[in-house]
Amino acid sequence: MTELKGAPVAKKITERLAPKIAELAAMGIKPKLAIIRVGAREDDIAYERSIIKRFTSVGAEVEVKALDAKATQAETESAVKAAADDRTTHGILVFSPLPKKIDADAVRNLIPPEKDVDGMTDASAAGIFRGDKNAFAPCTAQAVTEILRAYDVETAGKKVTIVGRSNVVGKPLAMLLLGMNATVTVCHTKTADPAAECRCADIIAACAGKARMIGAECLREGQIVIDVGINVDENGICGDVDYFAAQNIVAAATPVPGGVGAVTTAVLLEHTVKSAIEAASAKAF
Repeated sequence: MTELKGAPVAKKITERLAPKIAELAAMGIKPKLAIIRVGAREDDIAYERSIIKRFTSVGAEVEVKALDAKATQAETESAVKAAADDRTTHGILVFSPLPKKIDADAVRNLIPPEKDVDGMTDASAAGIFRGDKNAFAPCTAQAVTEILRAYDVETAGKKVTIVGRSNVVGKPLAMLLLGMNATVTVCHTKTADPAAECRCADIIAACAGKARMIGAECLREGQIVIDVGINVDENGICGDVDYFAAQNIVAAATPVPGGVGAVTTAVLLEHTVKSAIEAASAKAF
């Protein structure tokens, strides 16, 4: 089985951004991402660190607005509005899920479309649905497509089964793959026989958030498996795919960790740089 590692893909994305970042620097512009975090969940902190490492390594900037877990709706909205009004900020990322007392829809839709670098708003979702190339897709969903392209995995005419229908990954990924001319099936908790749906696929994208739910009974020879899941069980960090079972069956698969996650932060950087370039062009005119 071929291991589809994320690091080489992320490196290529970062390298192609370097000259663009240099051009912006020559104009006195540094791509800047504002992170709004409510509380201090361990997974949020880990993701935040990986973003900062990725951005600062190429001269981009990350500003973190960390709010107390008891922050109110007004305080959360105020943080987003401040970033939206800041001309030096090119991208806004609100960590989710937000506390239940916060109206997450109201918060995310305060992000201007041009700064919605993780495809969180209704406007971005509509753009992805329409196939608008200028709309920012959720970074994890796009990371899956970046891996497929980087490893020359053909999608046109291929059967893809997505396991998971979240607004963050499953649904937007389905739209992106349709744009790549794949035939897409989306499995969920009410799917009658998800294992059968997976077995008939050429490509499986697992994004349900359940540890090792894709086992040998879901797999067949020749498949490409992209594991988006990041879970913690008694054996440590694992994906939605039983990797040990998969490596004896499928043609290729992403590892967890070491797969989609690294590419996600690179896509986030790419979106932020694109936003900075567009802002600079608008300012020039």
